[in-house]
Amino acid sequence: MSDTQNPPASPTFTQALKLWLKIGCISFGGPAGQIALMHKELVEDKRWISENRFLHALNYCMILPGPEAQQLATYIGWLLHGRWGGLIAGGLFVLPSLLLFWLLGWLYMSFGQLPSAQAILWGIKPVVVALVLAAAWRLASKTLKNNHLRAISLAALLAIVAGLGFVWIVLAAALLGIVLYRRQPSLFKAGGHGSSGKSYGASVIDDHTPIPAHAHYQPQTWRKALLVSLVLWVGSLSAVFFVFGQTHLYNHIAQFFSKAALLTFGGAYAVLPYVNHAMVVDYQWLSQAQMMDGLALGESTPGPLIMIVAFVGFVAGWQQHLGLDPMLNAMIASSLATFFTFLPSFIFIFLGAPVVEATRHLPKLHAPLTAISAAIVGVIVNLALFMAYHVFWPQGFGQTADYLALLLSVTAFVALVRFNIGVIPLLAVCASLGFVVKQWLY
Repeated sequence: MSDTQNPPASPTFTQALKLWLKIGCISFGGPAGQIALMHKELVEDKRWISENRFLHALNYCMILPGPEAQQLATYIGWLLHGRWGGLIAGGLFVLPSLLLFWLLGWLYMSFGQLPSAQAILWGIKPVVVALVLAAAWRLASKTLKNNHLRAISLAALLAIVAGLGFVWIVLAAALLGIVLYRRQPSLFKAGGHGSSGKSYGASVIDDHTPIPAHAHYQPQTWRKALLVSLVLWVGSLSAVFFVFGQTHLYNHIAQFFSKAALLTFGGAYAVLPYVNHAMVVDYQWLSQAQMMDGLALGESTPGPLIMIVAFVGFVAGWQQHLGLDPMLNAMIASSLATFFTFLPSFIFIFLGAPVVEATRHLPKLHAPLTAISAAIVGVIVNLALFMAYHVFWPQGFGQTADYLALLLSVTAFVALVRFNIGVIPLLAVCASLGFVVKQWLY
């Protein structure tokens, strides 16, 4: 039945709030799983938004830096109930994960070095390597449709290995996409996809369901929203700077994660090498082992994977001596990292969504974005290789490899790609295996 014959229902604000809280608490499985969950709840079960409108919103969120699943929740929340609806939807997509990371961070810093905890983490880490490789595999199968795009991906891998900054790789890929599109447009074919390769149908421009009154583009309202957004963004950064000073941990967190939020094209896997290098090498807030443990915890919790920033902030705050209780300092640092990572996402939606609803198409962006996606495949492969080195050769290449961990990772990869096993069951099984192997067999 078409949308015209059976238009979507209109939920109350309270009904929507309850559903967004539910989604925030059970949104496991990475962006593809989260988008699929929202599609089932919002389009199929509740029928609060039409299929066409859902795809239209998803296509816009895919071109933005930042976590597309959280941005999609914000977009749909805004579409249903205006800015308050968007704030609630996007906020509840993140809040349960933040609170859980406070608990996990406390457990990790208090008991993480116990043999039983290390055994569980040993079982989870090979799965994380497999998850990153599976993400690269799925994105490659969706994106690398011709030799030009494969060449861009390989060049990106070599460039990031050589030390070229992530932002320059993204810009170079975008320019290559524009040039290739002008010379051979057939290289780029549009379609609506989730970030890990799951297709949600064709890109649909028209939708017979009407645009809500608050969603109409109005220049005066848009300019006011732009002003408020700039004041909030610049004002919050300035407030942290002037209250705590340039060299304070809180200011470094605010500055760094505001910048990182603008580089997350392609999702968390694409920006994690940048975050990892900054945290471990540049700022030295975490050790490489702690960063790997954070990735393992991030894969096993609800919410966007980029919520690992909450763990990073927590550990950095706990380990810095700032005259506060370690737990309080960790919670403040974690909250700041989360706030400045996700603030741009809200701004992009509140400023861009009315324009998107008015224009209903962004055709010229497809070529550079496809080229960026191709480059991101190479970046993700680099991350997988980097993580594999630290998991399988924890003492360096000069020492014996951990072949059992390697076997566990290969098995997990096959389970993910060939048999489509869910992430949470896989993590649970491998964590249990890790506990048994390390506690009883070693």
